[in-house]
Amino acid sequence: MQENKVALITGINGQDGSYLAEFLLEKGYEVWGTIKRNSVAENQTSRLDEIYPQLLGKLQYADLTDLSSLISVIQQSKPCEIYNLAAQSHVRISFDQPIYTAQATGIGTLNLLEAIRLTDPKIKMYQASSSEMFGNNIDKDGYQRETTPLSPVSPYGCAKVYSYNICNNYKNSYNLFISNGILFNHESPRRGTNFVTNKVVKGAVQIQKGIKQDLILGNLDATRDWGHAKDYIKAMWLMLQQDKPDNFVCSTGVSHSVKDLVEYTFSKLDLDWKQYVKTDPKFLRPEELRDLKGDSTKLRKLGWKPDYTFETMIDEMIEYWVEIL
Repeated sequence: MQENKVALITGINGQDGSYLAEFLLEKGYEVWGTIKRNSVAENQTSRLDEIYPQLLGKLQYADLTDLSSLISVIQQSKPCEIYNLAAQSHVRISFDQPIYTAQATGIGTLNLLEAIRLTDPKIKMYQASSSEMFGNNIDKDGYQRETTPLSPVSPYGCAKVYSYNICNNYKNSYNLFISNGILFNHESPRRGTNFVTNKVVKGAVQIQKGIKQDLILGNLDATRDWGHAKDYIKAMWLMLQQDKPDNFVCSTGVSHSVKDLVEYTFSKLDLDWKQYVKTDPKFLRPEELRDLKGDSTKLRKLGWKPDYTFETMIDEMIEYWVEIL
């Protein structure tokens, strides 16, 4: 590898950004990242604690809705690769904040593309696209893949479709290196606790320890293709190491229902989930996404494969919360 390869990660303090930063540092990269100002500064970089000394001076305040801040951080860091992971990324909350989601998750990507085009068109960019873009479209064999029509069922999914399409447009119009990673759900102990996997695991451990009496969820029948974020960030990097930009689905190819997740987690803690789990309509989406299962054949041809299974991923999350609580 050439010396001093520089990467810029937008949203570096998120689940994916923190794992990607660790991965790239191990590969010898100089890593820069953008963070959005938060009034509780202590929480800003908690996911980056272990590598914080290596990021000193390289974490910059920027926002995807502020083009000037993006141009400034690109001029300072001079990256050869940019990983665009920043977004309003919570699907349910996108119904509460649809306009902000469109601005941050949709137009924000356009701002970053413009910043690259205006400063250094040689930069390679990875765009975090999402399985939410497919909506309820599923191919006849039960899978979603790169050719499955996009028909999102949330403001978040709609914003991600805009980002996906504008990336393809800029790639073709300006000969930029932009690859979309259509990532299916990916989780870890670093996942926000308002996402269902960590909500279930943390809640179950709290119940086992007597901290909580019950766990309130939404749709237990929805199925998702859940992988581990550590596996998926390797796919992001791999996409930018190819000779040509392209779009790739990243998934395990196995789906489980929320009920499966609940049953597995509670059984590992020797609890009967039916005694503790309740449902509340307020956690349902106005338009539900029923099933997600991805076919990552194209990506696997590049040599990618996940190391974690659904079970080993949940086991790691349980261990984390048992230790923390």
